[in-house]
Amino acid sequence: MQFEVIARCHTTRARVCRMKLAHGVTMLPTFMPVATQAAIKGLTPQQVESLGITLILNNTYHLNLRPGIKVLDEAGGAHKFQGWNRNILTDSGGFQLVSLSKFTNITEDGALFVSPFNGEPTMLTPEESISIQHSIGADIIMQLDDVVSSLTVGPRVGEAMHRSIRWLDRCIEQHKQSGRKDKQNLFAIVQGGLDPALRDLCLDAMIERKDQVAGYAIGGLSGGEEKDVFWKIIKQCADRLPSDRPRYSMGVGFAEDLLVCVALGVDMADCVFPTRTARFGVALTFKGPLNLKLGKHTKSMEPIDKNCPCPTCASGMSRAVLHHIVTIETAGAHALTIHNLVFQAQVMGGARDAILEGRFPEYLRSFFFDYFGDTGYPEWCVNALRSVGVDLMQGVDIPIVQGSGVKWEYSDAA
Repeated sequence: MQFEVIARCHTTRARVCRMKLAHGVTMLPTFMPVATQAAIKGLTPQQVESLGITLILNNTYHLNLRPGIKVLDEAGGAHKFQGWNRNILTDSGGFQLVSLSKFTNITEDGALFVSPFNGEPTMLTPEESISIQHSIGADIIMQLDDVVSSLTVGPRVGEAMHRSIRWLDRCIEQHKQSGRKDKQNLFAIVQGGLDPALRDLCLDAMIERKDQVAGYAIGGLSGGEEKDVFWKIIKQCADRLPSDRPRYSMGVGFAEDLLVCVALGVDMADCVFPTRTARFGVALTFKGPLNLKLGKHTKSMEPIDKNCPCPTCASGMSRAVLHHIVTIETAGAHALTIHNLVFQAQVMGGARDAILEGRFPEYLRSFFFDYFGDTGYPEWCVNALRSVGVDLMQGVDIPIVQGSGVKWEYSDAA
């Protein structure tokens, strides 16, 4: 990996970086679409690449189950297997310790899974996770970590954090022995739940191992915790992580979350949100989500967003036809998936341009005014951005909304 910080925001901790990996350059900050099973649902690799996307996420646990390592080895890795010529990051399988917890037993050796497909037991150790990721051939590979729900409290949180450090050491050793350090880049994952003291202990240990990892992820969040706690943990970690390594916030996908994380110093994020919500008939826009299942779109000949460059909008595909086919015909899900991925890319690309041009605080104010001006600013966003010198309330008369403030269209009256 060649990693270079190109520009920094004069007010916040946002930055633009150039990350060169084996399959090309990815400019940061960026959003990574999730291709869990080696595919973005509904799109071909050529379609995804045509949207300007240079980095996607595959899942180690799922690819190990299906198609399996033997097939991936015979194919020459996941790039060739799925026909994707750009960069790949693989999740280590740690998240499945939470999402598939009823099938999982955690020991110091690793995680014993019962396959949800055929009931067969599978032991995922740190060493095995790294070996699987070697077969996948991802450009960025993640350590196996002991993940607990972000809402977990008590001694289990500290146990998981300390085990994640020990497992990192095993991942480092396995990766070192493989001789693949020049091709695949290992990231550490900071754990510690919502406890700042545990986060600091984990940060201490993982920063000590800086010379043995290519980057860092902030894990164990986006699991239902209060947003005012979420951003403080992100800030705590981003403030301390080395400036010459990429910083990755796992499981972040809402536009407002992405921009707050960028302002706090995060470079990368991933989430299933934009593609999954497309399959539910919702388009993401700079005015907020557009629920195309609602009857008010029945006769609208407008595109989703007349200013959007995505193929769906640029072709003039109307809200009316999308309302007609969405959730019924697969073409509707495909069209919305394309649009939503381009929206995410526009949000992050706009952030990069604004940082480079020295106007990132203005970009934040403009985005939040357009997105939340009619409903009110989420209090946690106001608090988070104030912590890095940007006051969203400056010069505007907009109410502050308690809680997450997530914007959604639930009815035709919305």
